[in-house]
Amino acid sequence: MRMLPHRSRRGAAAVLVLAFVAAAVATVLVAWVLITMFGRKQEARAPYVRVAEVSEISTDPVPWGLNWPHQFDGWKSTAGDKFYGGSNAMPESKLEKQPWLKRLYAGYAFSIDYREARGHAYMLYDQGVTQRVTKKPQAGACLHCHGSTTVLYRRVGLEAMGEPVNEETLAEEFNMEAVQRGFEELSPMPYDEVLAMLKRTPDGTPGEGAPVFPQPPPGGFEGEFAGEQVPEDHPAVGEAHPVTCIDCHDPQTMAIRVTRPGFINGIAALAEGDSPAPHLPSIQKWRDAGREGDYDPNAHASRQEMRSFVCGQCHVEYYCADKMTLTFPWRNGLRMEDEQRFWEETEFPGGEPFYDYKHAETGAMVYKAQHPEFELWSQGVHARSGVSCSDCHMPYERVGAAKVSSHDVRSPLENLNAACQNCHPQSEGELRERIETIQSKNLALLDRAANAMTDMLDAIREAQASGADEQALRDVLDLQTKSMWRLDYISSENSRGFHADQEAARILAESIDYSRQAQAMALRVRAPDPPALEELPEEPVEGVTPERPRSGRAAGPSPPPGPPQAGAPEA
Repeated sequence: MRMLPHRSRRGAAAVLVLAFVAAAVATVLVAWVLITMFGRKQEARAPYVRVAEVSEISTDPVPWGLNWPHQFDGWKSTAGDKFYGGSNAMPESKLEKQPWLKRLYAGYAFSIDYREARGHAYMLYDQGVTQRVTKKPQAGACLHCHGSTTVLYRRVGLEAMGEPVNEETLAEEFNMEAVQRGFEELSPMPYDEVLAMLKRTPDGTPGEGAPVFPQPPPGGFEGEFAGEQVPEDHPAVGEAHPVTCIDCHDPQTMAIRVTRPGFINGIAALAEGDSPAPHLPSIQKWRDAGREGDYDPNAHASRQEMRSFVCGQCHVEYYCADKMTLTFPWRNGLRMEDEQRFWEETEFPGGEPFYDYKHAETGAMVYKAQHPEFELWSQGVHARSGVSCSDCHMPYERVGAAKVSSHDVRSPLENLNAACQNCHPQSEGELRERIETIQSKNLALLDRAANAMTDMLDAIREAQASGADEQALRDVLDLQTKSMWRLDYISSENSRGFHADQEAARILAESIDYSRQAQAMALRVRAPDPPALEELPEEPVEGVTPERPRSGRAAGPSPPPGPPQAGAPEA
């Protein structure tokens, strides 16, 4: 038998060793990958560790933040790098930027103080210091959206129902019946009284120090409520929080939920009606199933719908004063004219026709639009395509292996990659240009509508100065109401037309039309009887070729053309 040379045997051994080492390394790599995948899957299945107990009383977000730190950090980020409170840090005044707003809101507190919106962190602070609250009386209904109010509603509701009330019963269950009752009790009460009650309501962290974000000083910077100095014995103890975790999540399961009674009532009325809602398939499903009971978003809506409903609890149009309980005008549908018709059909408890305020310049009954983002979004292509509010304003992000929704709620323009490019493959520059084009066109049309409104107001005041009474101007004032409602609807909606650009343009076009109709009608009322028009000269219709004298019969060649007749175009 022939033996291999010694050098060949050494080479074969080296190959075997290398193969063994490669196999070992590959085995280790495969094992590491499998272990990592398993760990990531486990991490994704259990994305948090519950280290603090939260319950239906936990309006303070601090213990929630111990369990869900990434979401808590995002929520705090709505304040920016730091919380800017104080009179010198208030956002820009819209009244200075757009002076026509003072005339739009003449007779209403928005003509005193109206500023650009800030992040959710500021929603309670900025409300507490606005002169709309400190200078003029406001209702407790204003806190429906600006504060974490569900525990207060439940406490007051249980008391009104004669049920026992203590921290244990408040923490036990949500109890929508009690929340609804408390909501109805507190809506018409004075704002400062309800805010004081909110501060004294248990928040789940007894003895804990200052809230996450500073609270507004009692009575704002002037120390006033409704124009009067804050009483020395006014209670200032306790904490109140802006909208926090408990307002959108179940404390036991973290499932998304709706907690605001105004929305619960409004969406049930929408479902009960017959207006189309193709972007909300659960409503049509409930209708088709026989409309049994009330439509309940927490029971009937899909998770994707809930990702818009939690926003629609507050970013909507509603009545928010003391003559009746806070109301969402959705019975007839979600379009602007549906809501207008709802207000036209509404009466206050005493039988008086509904209105938000009487215009100080003309006396017209005016409807004040709040911030109808949910309604305008409902008319746009994104809603019809199944895109929720959260998809754009709270897009998903990766935190380790977990997929979480960003809680740094902000404009998609600040995060185009996550907010837009999952669906739109265009570059960030092209997407930004599209958005800014829509918003700039909306602003240009808004300015034209505002100019038409101011011309209308001038004409109405001139008619009133000439002696025209309310009866003579009845139709004019009705047109004013319609014009201002439409202008306010879009100027108060915070997407600058983007949520439904064609719908926004249509509404502003109608506002311009109604303003000009009212202006013309007011001028007619103001002026003397119009003069007769029959004697006014009228230019005859001319052809392209100058007319020539006609003879009885054509004989021979036509004469050369003479100079053009007066008023006739030259060939």
